[in-house]
Amino acid sequence: MSQPEIEDYSFGRIVVGGLTYDRDILVTPSGVISPWWRKVGHLLTLEDIKAVEGVEVDSVVIGTGYNGMMKVLEDVGEYFRQNGVEVYIFDTRKAVEVYNDLVRRGKRVLGAFHLTC
Repeated sequence: MSQPEIEDYSFGRIVVGGLTYDRDILVTPSGVISPWWRKVGHLLTLEDIKAVEGVEVDSVVIGTGYNGMMKVLEDVGEYFRQNGVEVYIFDTRKAVEVYNDLVRRGKRVLGAFHLTC
């Protein structure tokens, strides 16, 4: 089974593998985790991403919201980079494009997408 692409994204709504989600999600090579909650709504900490610890990926794509309002703490990127994983952080519109491009190129991708703001 190949990793699903994101078929559509608009404010507050994302479609992955034919299913529509209206809560923030994590997309892993083996499936979707939804809803995905963070301790603080517009802040991504390393603790928030621990739900996928141990999942082997080549890249991490973080979508910071439609308007890019979610802040990502520096230690999140550092954690992945020191383990040889590429990290991409964009507003969710751009992050979806990057995620799909990486998946099409055969990369194992962890996608963390904030859907609003």
